[in-house]
Amino acid sequence: MKRIALKIDADTYQGTLSGIPALTELLQRHEARGTFFFSLGPDHSGREKRSTSLHRYYGLGTRLYGRLLPGPDIGARCAETLRRANADGFEVGIHAWDRVNWEQTIQHAENPWVESQMNKACARFAELFTGTATIHGAAGWRMNRHALRLTQRLGFPYASDCRGSHPFIPVIDGEIVACPQIPTTLPTLDEILVLEPNYSPDQAADRILQLSQAIPGDHVFTLRAELEGMKFSQALERLIAGWKNSDFQLVALRDIYSTLDVKELPLHAVRFAEMPGRAGLRMTQGPVFLQD
Repeated sequence: MKRIALKIDADTYQGTLSGIPALTELLQRHEARGTFFFSLGPDHSGREKRSTSLHRYYGLGTRLYGRLLPGPDIGARCAETLRRANADGFEVGIHAWDRVNWEQTIQHAENPWVESQMNKACARFAELFTGTATIHGAAGWRMNRHALRLTQRLGFPYASDCRGSHPFIPVIDGEIVACPQIPTTLPTLDEILVLEPNYSPDQAADRILQLSQAIPGDHVFTLRAELEGMKFSQALERLIAGWKNSDFQLVALRDIYSTLDVKELPLHAVRFAEMPGRAGLRMTQGPVFLQD
């Protein structure tokens, strides 16, 4: 049976507070699993560039956090919401400490800053869940060499930090990083809406369903607590129904990982490139390493 792993990013305070409970209810109703990636520190979404595909969907309060209003501490203020998602059986992992700061800084960040950000997120996760995180999903699929190294050094069994086509062992600047990547393989709903401005959210969902049916293999679909958990919940439900009608199994990333033979995974170089419908450089799966 073909599998779709649902990778759920919670980027904002409001998305965490309202979108996560809505998504857990929807997924449980459809007997679907998924992996939640939490932003665990301050919400500074007001500092995000207005040109981003997500900024247009934020409420007024979110657009002011970190600019005219203090950014709420998501991990502290939404602790029970985060723990409830875990208690409901969903896989949980680290998205970022300060998501906007990470996305805007990581490309040229010095190693101490990267370590500070990731260590803060790991410490908050351990405080919330009394255990270490087992998966990292970088905010905005933005990484650098040292951040990728830290996924190995911090002991993550696997990560989902990039865009690509299938699981692999990453190689950056000739250095092998012994932390498998399970990349996002499908476009996001907001990317489709940027590329096809005349589409409705339902039409965008239909396009994603078509792509998942046409492209062989398992897939990873990234959705947002702020979008599919709130504004576009109807489109998400339509997409889930389409997958179920096509006999797809809706799983968490750990379900994909549990069936991998890590020793047999191919080595792929990683690249930094723009994705259709999304501005800025993102980490992507490049060619097979040391193969013509």
